[in-house]
Amino acid sequence: MPAKDARVPAKAAARGTSELRRADASDTLPPEKPEQIRNVALVGRSGSGKTMLAEALLAATGAIPRKGSITDGTTVSDSEPAAVHQQRSVALSVVPLVAGGIKVNLLDTPGYPDFVGELRAGLRAADTALFVVSAVDDIDASTTALWGECQRAGVPRAVVISRLDHPRADFDAALARCQRAFGEAVLPLYLPVSEGGGITGLLGLLAGTVSGRTTGDAPPVYRNADDVERVGSEAARGALIEGIIAESEDESLMDRYLGGEEIPAEILVSDLVTAMARGSFHPVLATSAETGVGLAELLDVVTRAFPDPTEHERPAVSHLDGSPAAPPDCDPAGPLLGEVVRTTTDPFLGRVCLVRIFSGTLREDTAVHVAGHGLEERGHADHDSDERVSHLYSPLGASLRPVPYSVAGDICALTKVGPAETGDTISAKEMPLLIRPWEMPEPLLPVAIEAASHGDEDALARSLGKVAAGDPALRVERNSETHQLVLWCMGEAHADVVLGRLRELGVNLQTVDVVTPLRETFAGPAAGHGRHVKQSGGHGQYAVCDIAVEPLERGGGFEFVDKTVGGVIPGPFIASVEKGVRGQMQKGVSAGFPVVDIRVTLLGGKAHSVDSSDAAFQAAGALALREAAAAGRIQLLEPVSAVTVSVSDEHVGAVMSDLSSRRARLTGSTSTGGDLTEVAAEVPDQELLRYAIELRALTAGSGRFDRRYLRHEPVPAAAARAATKD
Repeated sequence: MPAKDARVPAKAAARGTSELRRADASDTLPPEKPEQIRNVALVGRSGSGKTMLAEALLAATGAIPRKGSITDGTTVSDSEPAAVHQQRSVALSVVPLVAGGIKVNLLDTPGYPDFVGELRAGLRAADTALFVVSAVDDIDASTTALWGECQRAGVPRAVVISRLDHPRADFDAALARCQRAFGEAVLPLYLPVSEGGGITGLLGLLAGTVSGRTTGDAPPVYRNADDVERVGSEAARGALIEGIIAESEDESLMDRYLGGEEIPAEILVSDLVTAMARGSFHPVLATSAETGVGLAELLDVVTRAFPDPTEHERPAVSHLDGSPAAPPDCDPAGPLLGEVVRTTTDPFLGRVCLVRIFSGTLREDTAVHVAGHGLEERGHADHDSDERVSHLYSPLGASLRPVPYSVAGDICALTKVGPAETGDTISAKEMPLLIRPWEMPEPLLPVAIEAASHGDEDALARSLGKVAAGDPALRVERNSETHQLVLWCMGEAHADVVLGRLRELGVNLQTVDVVTPLRETFAGPAAGHGRHVKQSGGHGQYAVCDIAVEPLERGGGFEFVDKTVGGVIPGPFIASVEKGVRGQMQKGVSAGFPVVDIRVTLLGGKAHSVDSSDAAFQAAGALALREAAAAGRIQLLEPVSAVTVSVSDEHVGAVMSDLSSRRARLTGSTSTGGDLTEVAAEVPDQELLRYAIELRALTAGSGRFDRRYLRHEPVPAAAARAATKD
């Protein structure tokens, strides 16, 4: 595909010291039609070259004056302190550029598994994924997992083999690895051309032209391929044409091609566009962010062959009452419908929301409805409110450039829109709608935190709400049994980012050991005598009760039986005894954990006509339960979860052995195809506290697991002694 002029200048945005800063207005107006927009997610493992590819494309099109550096922390995409510190992307970033009259919104997504929530948000906002694979590195389990994420999202994909300038770069080997990992529908549009030991240009298989490197910012110079180059590329060209024709709706094309007819390039390009949009064909391109080789070709393919927003599958939509609604078309004149795909908090601008517009046109001073439903389990209560859009921006990484409007298909940034947070729907006030949230990953690493001092507690509560509003992968839990504040994160890197954001907001906090919510029960029958008698002038306190305690089956709960006779305890005070017993059960009788699964029988007691009271019999009931516990044997119970581990076949043995060392009960294994096996087990929760980290290390990043609470079981003696000691 011959390259067009890809160098439409745009005024560079100023970088600020804060995460988000308002920049000067851009020199060009935003697009007026969805067909003038391409939303492209950059996807790939950490280190594959996504961020530097974005930098090179921005510099090549004049969006920024020069490329930044990951080492120096000066890239447009990775301005967040955590990204600079970790030397990798930790959050979704939008960097738009203009090429050939088309606005391209590049969505740079993190490649590290801990930040899969940000990846899914980027795929929700994108119409196509540009899958970046290094020409140097092997395709590992994390890369295939990212490809699977794109497949599940139903996003069309193209592949970019990057880092062609590296001394160990091998395009042919990288292409072969991609085809083994992603399938035979992965075929190159260009082949690298070498000269003097380095790659100097690309040979276009459809056009038969070769690009040559130039100096400065001039576009590449093209020439016709010579005889040697044509012969050398003949096999790859034939495979590409056959691959495109196989996806064509014109069934006669294959017969014509096999009959020796030269198929016109415009027909092949048209079928290529159709096959890409259908997601059944994945063209391969080659680039070097360092030398600029392949950038013009990449921009040409993005602007000419990638689907525009009108071809994007519309998300499921409902009315606020949950009844289904027809999703509106991607039409600037249609009803307003957008979705918040990322939320950040800036100390000067407040809450900033990145919004993908699916329908309608958003303008400043527009009344909108903000709705967020369906994320209660993540700590986000359902909310609805009418707001007014006061400021509208086009984001460029950490900078915001004011724009007058944003049409269907575009991505914009809003500030000061009330309670809006990631996953919320922005719709017309007179026609409020709700977009079904995308599937959020389940966080499996618990991190317990507490304010460093009493004075920091309010700051922690306020800041935690801000951080949670922008991170749907984070789940905040206040455990009712252990009374700990627990942050459920995707992994250690995610936890570091969350804690760093809290500290940047001025919160002085500390992490503490996560306490597993154990429970207590009676291992056998026991009897207790509760005598609460006090006399100190005036009305005294008098209550006596005798109880018998016996264990119930697991999950039996609590039963209270009254077997008193002759009115030895007046009726109202019988309920007081039960209340006292229940209160002591919540406090525990041995190690301070709640007591469960027992039957308490009230056998007898004594009352005083003047000194007996509700409070006295509550105290007697509690004392009777404590005495029964001292006379009997208490069994600690621990929560056990049903765990399913999905792992590559080569690691199954190691995973099973590791689970056995965690006191797990293996319940089976099932082959799920594609060299993957699911291992099922019942594992004590105490052994799963850091399993999200340890499984990843054990399986070279290929292992995934999910868990669900199953029941409480007796704790083995050794573990019980350790828990009681702690």
